[in-house]
Amino acid sequence: MSVGLAVLFPLSCKKDFLNQTDSRNPTSQVLFNKPEDGIALVNAIYDTYQNADLLKKSLWYYANFQTHDFFNWGADRFYNTYAIPSTFGAIQVFWQRAYVGIARANSAIPIIAKMKADGILDASLADRLTGEVYYLRGMTYYYLAASFGGVPLELTTGANAGLTPRSSQDEVFAQVESDLKTAAGLLPWKESLPTSEIGRATKGAALGYLGSAQMWLKKYTEALASYNQLNGKYTLMPKFIDVHEYINQNNQESLFEVQFIVAGTQSWGNGNEVAWIGSFGMPEEVTNFGYDYANAGLYTSFQDGDQRKAATIIGPGDENPSPGIKANGGIAAYPLVIAGFASTDPAVKAKYTGDDGKIINTCGTKTRPWVGSDNSQLRTGYYNEKMWRDPSITGNSGSQVIFGAQNQVLLRYSEVLLSKAECQIRTGDVPGGLATLKIVRDRAFGGAAPVIFMSEGKVVTDPLQMVYSEYRHELSAEYSTFYDLRRAGVATDFVKQVYGVTIPAGRELYPIPQYEIGLNPNLTQNPGY
Repeated sequence: MSVGLAVLFPLSCKKDFLNQTDSRNPTSQVLFNKPEDGIALVNAIYDTYQNADLLKKSLWYYANFQTHDFFNWGADRFYNTYAIPSTFGAIQVFWQRAYVGIARANSAIPIIAKMKADGILDASLADRLTGEVYYLRGMTYYYLAASFGGVPLELTTGANAGLTPRSSQDEVFAQVESDLKTAAGLLPWKESLPTSEIGRATKGAALGYLGSAQMWLKKYTEALASYNQLNGKYTLMPKFIDVHEYINQNNQESLFEVQFIVAGTQSWGNGNEVAWIGSFGMPEEVTNFGYDYANAGLYTSFQDGDQRKAATIIGPGDENPSPGIKANGGIAAYPLVIAGFASTDPAVKAKYTGDDGKIINTCGTKTRPWVGSDNSQLRTGYYNEKMWRDPSITGNSGSQVIFGAQNQVLLRYSEVLLSKAECQIRTGDVPGGLATLKIVRDRAFGGAAPVIFMSEGKVVTDPLQMVYSEYRHELSAEYSTFYDLRRAGVATDFVKQVYGVTIPAGRELYPIPQYEIGLNPNLTQNPGY
């Protein structure tokens, strides 16, 4: 795609940097003559990720539908059978927004350098902003390569932008590695940022993605060195249930999350500052949506005593364990639940009546699971608990709060530890890898994990299989699981082993959007599509 130098200018920092005004065809002489202009230039690149089609329908769908731990109930059910069409609008949005963000990054690098040379930006701010640009470009190429395989590498602005052929997946990850090394050398640690700047890229975020990029390249020793630089800089939240709580955004465990803000209105056109990511995955009986649901197999796969189960997947007969939801009255407080319990229609009232005859305060009951108004029994009655945390969301009911402002966590320290464990095991330090794995599992079990490792009701003894299982049980319903399994080269085998489902050849990857192939004659489609 051809992208000129058109920049959206957010105006300040932290979550306020999501506010934007539109500036078209900027020139360095007119628009970049004070420090705030350089800050705004970089802020615009962050906007790449403030989009529910990119985050939920592209990255989250890939991370979770591809594992078969979650399914779609909306218009995108082709994910359930790995039949994603190359004309699917969300992956076109993903591709387009990614390359717009990359074009903004490519434009920003020389402009910031000139502002530094001209004395408009002091060296410290210029270096930090440059680090953010390289981080955002590297992270964007990371997700493109992890999702599509090889993609075009656009690294400068120019007349041929948008006509570049695909580089190989390894070539793209090599560029990701380069960008993130540059970023890590320029960015500050999280603790060095003032409170007003929390949410920006940091050295820790750059090192986290750098280690992962090196793992994609099978450079496990180098990845381990990158991860080790994070020692002492991040810690796990003491309780797993608290990791995704609405009031715990940007917490001690978070390396990078996409920032959203509470907007004054509920609108589909509200500048992407709020999103339907949470409400669309909550049960239809609560929001009138329920467009994705969980596989019961994920629910039963957790080892007894694993506290992550209740914090990850909620099913029939379960109360919502979120402290924020509980404080708001629990499931019984939702408008649809209250109205349903008061209904004179016996079938409706039964759906909202608990086994004790009182208004229901669980996600359906074991005898009457919440499977939606169609009662097709295709929906399982199990849902994503990690994104059912914002007490203000009611969906298409009550106060009509469809769009939430909860940040979307893309990388946590627990994932770094699991990746580090994989690197340790692959480089021969099995005891060290198991010790690192134990840090994550001890938190999962509230203190000390069982000596015997179990998954799917079976004892697991192979160290790498333990890591793969932990990717699933620690990170399901977030943005990483299938990516990490594909990075390890085991995605197809893992899904086959867990669910007996064979991913068709070539379908571990997304198709290249057909629209982009039409624009760029040098693009080729992924095999299998």
